[in-house]
Amino acid sequence: MLQPAASVRAPAVAGMFYPGESRELSQTLAQMLGQAAHDAPERAVPKAMIAPHAGYIYSGPVAASVYALLAAGRSRIHRVVLLGPTHRVAVRGLALPGCNAFATPLGTVEIDAAAVDRLRGMPQVVVSEQAHALEHSLEVHVPFLQAVIEKFTLVPLAVGHASAEEVAEVLDALWGGPETLIVVSSDLSHYLSYSDAQAVDRATAKAILGFATDISHEQACGATPVTGLTHTARRRGLKPELIDLRNSGDTAGDKNRVVGYGAFAFYEEARDAR
Repeated sequence: MLQPAASVRAPAVAGMFYPGESRELSQTLAQMLGQAAHDAPERAVPKAMIAPHAGYIYSGPVAASVYALLAAGRSRIHRVVLLGPTHRVAVRGLALPGCNAFATPLGTVEIDAAAVDRLRGMPQVVVSEQAHALEHSLEVHVPFLQAVIEKFTLVPLAVGHASAEEVAEVLDALWGGPETLIVVSSDLSHYLSYSDAQAVDRATAKAILGFATDISHEQACGATPVTGLTHTARRRGLKPELIDLRNSGDTAGDKNRVVGYGAFAFYEEARDAR
């Protein structure tokens, strides 16, 4: 049964991974997005993107670097398909949350009922409230989306044990047109030294830009949704671009044991198109 129940998923990591008060959260997002827009040249609006999911103090600036690219599509994007790995609850396939909205300190975002109906009957799609209840990999992206898009519905999918082909099949079902944005949530290497992490993450970035589908979970915790996207992006002729590549040693942590973060954009048209 894929029909969401009449309920709202409450924020689980507000006040921990990101500010829990709406005014502070809005100011934090505006500062990060404003700095990203100032630092980066103007680009087209991506069809799909990969962004990290750690606490904002660590990965927020890297995530902002790709979210800032959505400014020109602010009123055009109406649906976001958001995929991220499960960290706390194991699940087979891709799990919907079994609710009809996601809440953050900035308000609620409705689950896209039409998209849920489109996934009905796909054997790799399940419903798991437990997989979503405490999961941060999806939640931390929703305030960014609320800050950069005027009004949108959400298709949140917590990705567990699945193949790249199974993820790609779901992406194809929800691909849509310019109104639909695909967001994949993933950090890169974990707990290496600063220099080792830089080397590993550069190799992972090169693999993503080359549409590799054999990226490991040691390279990216969201390897399953990442490879589902690269599988689809290659077949659909998307153009990938590395937007930012840093780690926690560059943002707010020490350099002894770091976590890597990458931001990638995938374009359906030439990158100089408007």
